[in-house]
Amino acid sequence: MDIDNLPSEKLRDLEESLQELQRRKLADPIGHYEPYPKQQEFHNLGISKRERALIAANQIGKSYSASMETAIHLTGHYPDWWQGKRFNKPVRGWVLGQTSEAVRDTVQRLLLGPLNAPGTGAIPKDAIQNRTLARGVSDAVDTVIIRHKSGGYSQLSFRSYGRGREKLQGESLDFIHVDEEPPADIYTELLARISARKGILYATFTPLLGMSEVVQRFLSDSSGDRAYVQAGIADALHISPEERQKIIDGYPSHEREARAEGVPMLGSGRIYPFDEAMIRYDAGEFQIPKHFVWIAGLDLGWAHATSGVKCAWDRESDAFYVTNVYKRSEATPLIHAGALRQWGTWLPWAWPHDGLQTSKDTGQQLAQVYRDHGLNMLEERATFPDGGSSVEAGIIELQEAMQTGRFRVAKHLEDFWSEFRMYHRKEGRIVKENDDVLDAVRYAWMMRRHSKIEGQGRSGSRPMWPRSAVTEYDIYSPSQRPPSEDINLIY
Repeated sequence: MDIDNLPSEKLRDLEESLQELQRRKLADPIGHYEPYPKQQEFHNLGISKRERALIAANQIGKSYSASMETAIHLTGHYPDWWQGKRFNKPVRGWVLGQTSEAVRDTVQRLLLGPLNAPGTGAIPKDAIQNRTLARGVSDAVDTVIIRHKSGGYSQLSFRSYGRGREKLQGESLDFIHVDEEPPADIYTELLARISARKGILYATFTPLLGMSEVVQRFLSDSSGDRAYVQAGIADALHISPEERQKIIDGYPSHEREARAEGVPMLGSGRIYPFDEAMIRYDAGEFQIPKHFVWIAGLDLGWAHATSGVKCAWDRESDAFYVTNVYKRSEATPLIHAGALRQWGTWLPWAWPHDGLQTSKDTGQQLAQVYRDHGLNMLEERATFPDGGSSVEAGIIELQEAMQTGRFRVAKHLEDFWSEFRMYHRKEGRIVKENDDVLDAVRYAWMMRRHSKIEGQGRSGSRPMWPRSAVTEYDIYSPSQRPPSEDINLIY
């Protein structure tokens, strides 16, 4: 629409329509809230998780989405689309930031409106019954009373955690929203505040502190009572691709992944320190050619996830593609196999040493249990051609493949990317947490010599080597790989 050339009466109509839309949004901000997919995922987790974190890039709406959730709980006006936690009565909650000034300028503004326009935030103006100003900080609010749809009143207090944990003791709360990452001792104190009322805690932050105790708490979840959503600048649908790139280019290089992708600053500890664009491909634009062969990898688990990957391999250029990912916790082999058979009963599956363990239920080896449930498991566990199975050797080979353009992953496989971004070492050792998909990829890579043409019968033991290879050809030797120009076959 060319606004500059509109007739004056049309321009007036447009202005009036925009003003009316703005008036309606101010009167019913909750009713006009439409979360992005990652924000929706974050809200939905509240139904089953006591603790949640939106670990995200700068300026993608993480504080905004959490503020909208806060307003929803305070008023009791849950939208029709809401699938998260619900309170059926008035609630007491806290919103926190590092300093009182930071709280005033961010979450207080989002909830109550800017200083020059009070009542224009996420909490509807007519629901705000009373507010008490904080001492010592100009225009900062201490407590606000909000009318709940039940006829009762909810109470929200604004706090800063920079004054220490002692200032946060004594209260019992239904919910807490902490904006920006707090120290570990503050976080545990906040958990104590929600214990008596069986409340919830949700945190929103950009992970500039790296693999801190709070970040690791979410990445190494062993309780099942917490979860996180990782979101990058591409998940902010209001920012155009051109503007995204400008924003990314403006960040210091050492902070770029944290600020643009929501990835903790791992520094030298990160195992795959590569730009995702180096190994990402669009499955909608690149179709796997018919002459590629296929292999799958399976990582076994219960509390930690059982994961499967389906991979295509171009034998001539030694290019490897991850095309499908499956990840699920606390399910039986029957459930996993039922889902994975959909990729094709002919598909050969590489599996780890864990597959030699026996099932408590049947006394059979786990690999055989999966065979009995219809997966085409390879005869032997995953090893390199020389019989070794070193994790470090597998990582080194995958690093080399990534650097040389011979490893690609479909960009929509979020379960892969979330692990890829967080895979790291601590004091030189690989942190074996949240790495189930990556392990499955490594098993498939190690056993790609057993790949098969799509639909080609059940597994045999004869390896399938590159068609261009001579008898002595060793795809694991860099000096004997195909010429570099063959890599162009990737696209």
